[in-house]
Amino acid sequence: MSLLPPGTIKVRFFVPEQTVAALRLGQQGFMSFDGAAEKYPLIVSYISPQAEYTPPVIYSRETRSKLVFMIEAKVEEKQAAGLHPGQPVDVRLEPPHE
Repeated sequence: MSLLPPGTIKVRFFVPEQTVAALRLGQQGFMSFDGAAEKYPLIVSYISPQAEYTPPVIYSRETRSKLVFMIEAKVEEKQAAGLHPGQPVDVRLEPPHE
């Protein structure tokens, strides 16, 4: 058995290289997943400084470009307790505030 405290759960997703320049640390958004009755707010906490090739297993609704950047975001601890590691999610980010 392994335990994952809710405070350490993060959402990891990938964006095409054309999108990464518009992202900012602290940017807000939300995620949802099949069967969710609500949207979960999240905050971008990490933007990879280097591109990588599309992972062999990526859950997306459309074809992604070959180079992507990994992004990590945190969700509120009370909501993270209801998430499952490896669960596919849909992420929507709000435009960054300048």
